[in-house]
Amino acid sequence: MGFLQQADGGTAVKEPCWRGCFSDATFYKRRAKVGDMLIREATRMREIESENAKLKKLLAEAHLNIEALKVASR
Repeated sequence: MGFLQQADGGTAVKEPCWRGCFSDATFYKRRAKVGDMLIREATRMREIESENAKLKKLLAEAHLNIEALKVASR
């Protein structure tokens, strides 16, 4: 978020990218995703995405367990 704010403040895009060790493409991709969100909104979005990934993993494991039980019961 700080890098996005620096670029919005008038700094050239290449400067924060160079300091942050990421490409211009990564910067623009992130800016398109985050846009004008506040820092707390972006943080909350990251937390939700992390929780979503964990839930997807749990669901996949549950489906594997169900399939294993079906095979074992045959």
